[in-house]
Amino acid sequence: MGRIDEGRRVLKRIRGTHEVDAEFQDMVEASELANSIEHPFRNIIEKRNLPQLAMAIFMPAFQILGGINSILFYAPVLFQSMGFGSNASLISSVLTGVVLCGSTLISIALVDKVGRRKLLISGGIQMVLCQVIVATILGLKFGDDQQLSKGFSIVVVLVVCLFVLAFGWSWGPLGWTVPSEIFALETRSAGQSITVAVNLLFTFAIAQSFLSLLCGLRFGIFLFFAVWIVIMTLFVYYFVPETKGVPIEEMVLLWRKHWFWHRFVPTVALEDGDVKPSKNTN
Repeated sequence: MGRIDEGRRVLKRIRGTHEVDAEFQDMVEASELANSIEHPFRNIIEKRNLPQLAMAIFMPAFQILGGINSILFYAPVLFQSMGFGSNASLISSVLTGVVLCGSTLISIALVDKVGRRKLLISGGIQMVLCQVIVATILGLKFGDDQQLSKGFSIVVVLVVCLFVLAFGWSWGPLGWTVPSEIFALETRSAGQSITVAVNLLFTFAIAQSFLSLLCGLRFGIFLFFAVWIVIMTLFVYYFVPETKGVPIEEMVLLWRKHWFWHRFVPTVALEDGDVKPSKNTN
């Protein structure tokens, strides 16, 4: 915005030192370069930017296909159909909201210590187990001619809360964090736009189709989401590099090292500290 002097003062206050000239100059140059970029959407569909485009599409899509919005949007419907009263259904919605908010704090505390990949994978595993447990209980203990007992109802509520907890410290925040860290200046605006658009598109699709899926699949709806969680966890394991501590300007090095994505990144001479691509997904 041209507020150079103010920006320098803010950076000095953040760093706690007056020795910020080199870093500030890098920021100014990066800002000028970003403002000079034309046709970001045309750039992002180029072959060399395919890894970033894939993350912009698959990360937000998987975030929704894991079933979290179905739980949050339709918790009253789910719990009423299992025999809970209207008050209990309202309480369950409040409970899941509180759990989701609190679990996000766990992610904030651990994301730069543990890393993105470990949180996404471990969260995915916990989410799969929760979906399978709920599907099993409803499949065996709940049907047209029987109500879910109070004991099993409590178990279902607890498992649903564990599912929300796992999402809150993994795919919830990191589904936004990882895409925000991987785009180069020439594609950043387009990449973030695609990420948000895909998220909203799948949110709309799941919201519109959930009740029909619930009526058709019944307890199988949880297995449906469990399958998607398995797919998205495998996607992270094989295709998502660890972005912890990697400056945005150096993200291209991760794509060059990655066992799969390196084939789409232009071949260049190896730089200092760079290594040849390998089968290692980290």
